[in-house]
Amino acid sequence: MTAAHPQDAQIRALYHQYLDGWNRRSGAAVAACFADDGDIIGFDGTHHRGRLSIAADLRLVFGNHETPGYVGVIRSVRPMAPGVAVLMAHAGMIPPGESDFDPALHAVHTVVAVDEGNGRWRIQLFQATPAAWHQYPEAREALTEELRGLLTAP
Repeated sequence: MTAAHPQDAQIRALYHQYLDGWNRRSGAAVAACFADDGDIIGFDGTHHRGRLSIAADLRLVFGNHETPGYVGVIRSVRPMAPGVAVLMAHAGMIPPGESDFDPALHAVHTVVAVDEGNGRWRIQLFQATPAAWHQYPEAREALTEELRGLLTAP
């Protein structure tokens, strides 16, 4: 069994900060979560490099597209090396104007977080991988139901 990370709460908060910035459609807020030389590899394979580029690129994305909102559930936060952790989460997206998840947009989020000192954690790498689970439709359905439960939780 892999041990939980000693700064579990800070790393979880960083992921939630990322989701909040995305859902507010703020390139600056998303980029603030990243190390100066951090990377995002998006759901469609798009690669954004560096905090300033992430902010500018996402400002264009948010300005030109109605992006779906994320709801995520963290599965684990584990140490990789001193000052480095990996967070794994499952996420769903609710398309603009809709009230339910589109299972075709489910994703696995992998976050490599680094401690920049004084307990200040930043994202070094964020990758969104489609969670199609073609051979396991019951897993996709179970995630959809779990995410729906998060929407109705008090």
